[in-house]
Amino acid sequence: MATLVRRLFKIGLFISLFLLSIRYVPPNNVWTESESNAYWAASDWLGVQDPRDFYFVFWVTIELIVAALAYVAIMKLWRCYRMK
Repeated sequence: MATLVRRLFKIGLFISLFLLSIRYVPPNNVWTESESNAYWAASDWLGVQDPRDFYFVFWVTIELIVAALAYVAIMKLWRCYRMK
């Protein structure tokens, strides 16, 4: 039972970190000319119709990586704390 609770806690922690990082995705609706060209080129290269879809997936991927790194850091700090 304790293992199930630990796993659920870890899943909840990761999901909450991910949602917290998603909360702060910059809602930049106005792109500069160079940003617009870069997003158009990347979306054309990947075969995505709308560069805004590519923008959203790009930032969600970055936020997923940030959440994973924060999760790993929290787990390592917790292990260090428990060892003392």
